[in-house]
Amino acid sequence: MKSTRVSKPRTLVAGAGALALITAVLTQPSADAAPGPPSDPPTATTAAQRAKEISSSLGDEGAGSYYDAANRTLIVNVTSETAAAKVRAAGAQPKIVKHSLAALDTARATLKEQVRIPGTSWAMDPRVNKVVIVADPTVKGENLDQLKAAATALGDRATLTHSSAELRPLLAGGEAIWGSTARCSLGFNVVKGGQPYFLTAGHCGEAVRSWSATMGGTEAAVTQDSTFPGDDFALARYTAADVVHPSAVSLYNGKTQTISKAAEPIVGQQVQRSGSTTHVRSGVVMALDVTVNYQQGAVDGLIQTTVCAEPGDSGGPLFDGDHALGLTSGGRGDCTLGGQTFYQPVHEALQKTGSELG
Repeated sequence: MKSTRVSKPRTLVAGAGALALITAVLTQPSADAAPGPPSDPPTATTAAQRAKEISSSLGDEGAGSYYDAANRTLIVNVTSETAAAKVRAAGAQPKIVKHSLAALDTARATLKEQVRIPGTSWAMDPRVNKVVIVADPTVKGENLDQLKAAATALGDRATLTHSSAELRPLLAGGEAIWGSTARCSLGFNVVKGGQPYFLTAGHCGEAVRSWSATMGGTEAAVTQDSTFPGDDFALARYTAADVVHPSAVSLYNGKTQTISKAAEPIVGQQVQRSGSTTHVRSGVVMALDVTVNYQQGAVDGLIQTTVCAEPGDSGGPLFDGDHALGLTSGGRGDCTLGGQTFYQPVHEALQKTGSELG
């Protein structure tokens, strides 16, 4: 990843945030088995990789996983004692739950088929072994009745909650990249075919073709590819000859965080986001593979966090130390009262655009 500096009077740094933060809306008793033999406490990044390896051996008896950051412990949900023994042998802590991952995936597929209602979101939360559905205040009347009926039909596999914040697109400013009609956050600098590019949010790329370092300034980059809705990422190619590409994210304190690689997050991981409006904010990953139904259409496969964000932070980077995780897609709430945000996984954006971190 790279951060960018475009010629004076303004500097563009990867991760300095800015366009439309799309504002999103968005027990089953369990038995804990004893932890396995001692092993080195995993970091969130190594826990995410270990979780994938363990889950692949569990088959239908797997039910998701999450990271206990306070105790540096990987928790793996299973539906049988046999599977729990496998988890212990792999050095993680098993938790016996009622619903398998396959059963919860079926519940999510049912929601996608029956209630793609704007103003809603849903995600599988491994900590409660349910699909958590969130509806914003615009969901009412027949739509709300339909949503309630769908949630009820799923039984204890799902729970319906309500948000007081509306899911809506917002355009605002900050130190960022500018188009003629909008201003966005630069996410991460990347390389494709030996040439410099950057990643940002797809709704930014849909709104703007030509980017500059200042409002009305000389063109610095052009949008080459963008996807929104469905996914939410865009790839822009630098056209300015004097662009420098440090592989870093702005921390808004005169310092930068070097970014060395892309990684996949895990529920429970502590993360940071950089954006032009609210600068650097921290929080925890709440869910993966989240579906958010914006007014413009649905986006699947997002990362959900407790990090707050506000208009102008969209497109900026989600990261953990030197690991790139995602691009800000949307959120609900604000950084005064608190909120939640959704992110396009950076791994998918890199793969689909054919780019790589520099």
